[in-house]
Amino acid sequence: MFSSQITGKQKPERISRIVQSIPPSGIRKFFDLVMGRDDIISLGVGEPDFTTPWHIREACIYSLEKGYTTYTSNQGLTELRELICKDLYHDQQIAYSPDSVLITTGVSEASDLALRAILNPGDEVLVPEPSYVSYKPCISLAGSTPVPVETHREDEFRLTPEQLEKHVTSRTRVVILSYPNNPTGAVMEKKHLEELTDAIIEHNLMVITDEVYGKLTYNKKHTSITTLNGMREQTIMVNGFSKSHAMTGLRIGYAIAPEEIIDAMNKIHQYTMLCAPITAQMGAIEALQNGSEEIEKMKKEYNHRRRVFVKGLNKIGLDCFTPGGAFYAFPSITTTGLGSEEFAARLLTEQQVAAVPGNVFGKSGEGHLRCSYATSLEELKIALERIEQFVNHQIMSHN
Repeated sequence: MFSSQITGKQKPERISRIVQSIPPSGIRKFFDLVMGRDDIISLGVGEPDFTTPWHIREACIYSLEKGYTTYTSNQGLTELRELICKDLYHDQQIAYSPDSVLITTGVSEASDLALRAILNPGDEVLVPEPSYVSYKPCISLAGSTPVPVETHREDEFRLTPEQLEKHVTSRTRVVILSYPNNPTGAVMEKKHLEELTDAIIEHNLMVITDEVYGKLTYNKKHTSITTLNGMREQTIMVNGFSKSHAMTGLRIGYAIAPEEIIDAMNKIHQYTMLCAPITAQMGAIEALQNGSEEIEKMKKEYNHRRRVFVKGLNKIGLDCFTPGGAFYAFPSITTTGLGSEEFAARLLTEQQVAAVPGNVFGKSGEGHLRCSYATSLEELKIALERIEQFVNHQIMSHN
């Protein structure tokens, strides 16, 4: 009786309107569908099928045996930050101080911290699409506005200066670059990045560059925009060990930026995450000290799968440009007459092959499918056979 009397007034909303407006992850939806099912070939989740190399796991085990189970400094172990700087100098010939490095719980946290540290309400952030699904929600959660910028197949899904200029306003604060790209596998070579820098500097934009796939390029070495004239002071680089070292579950990433920005990111980090797990940090130290050989072995295998899988997709009639990095193919499915979601749903139910609809990565991803080739070559060949059966049946019924 009493409770009914006090509910005469309308109950206040219990969930933030911003959170209500954010859709669930389309990637995780398909991941959940295939969890625990042995009858499905999954091309859906962007996770290496390699086990974390033994010497890295051993370093984690040894750290536990030695009792390294405490907090670290908020910014992360000094030795790890020093090794990251050394590795970056070796790869890109650009020198940073360990004070410019923040160790995070995965690259996702690094991206979130970067956005919250530099954005104000009303700011706009340019997000080239198709893109990784977390950028726009994190921008919204930071109180700012994501502005999708469509990229296209004819440009191999690279952001062009013309596209950037078209979307810049007086409120534009940041542009996100994510190359090698998830979901397309597109890369930005040095000449492409140089074409962007004039516009970025002219409009005084900050850049958040997600380079988690930077070590997984196949034809040309990855170039970071931080190496170009004028860009170091305007760039926050986020990176990690999940993809290159097959350490997804260890959740270890980092950000590199001018110290003023790292200090601001660390201020948020110390209140929300405190520090990245020390066990994962010890594993990352081992990965940087002795992990380069395993990277090359994995990359060689990915490269072989890439060539076989993309050739197979094109043979089937699903036009697919050759990705230059990461471990994704992004074929067009427009010849089938199906939309991305219907194609993916029916491919799963009719042929037991899971892939992710391209539209979950943005409007310009519609008419495409993201297929991860981070699975065995044998399964990729079976998947190609099943996709061909599905496509042929669909085209025949469509005609």
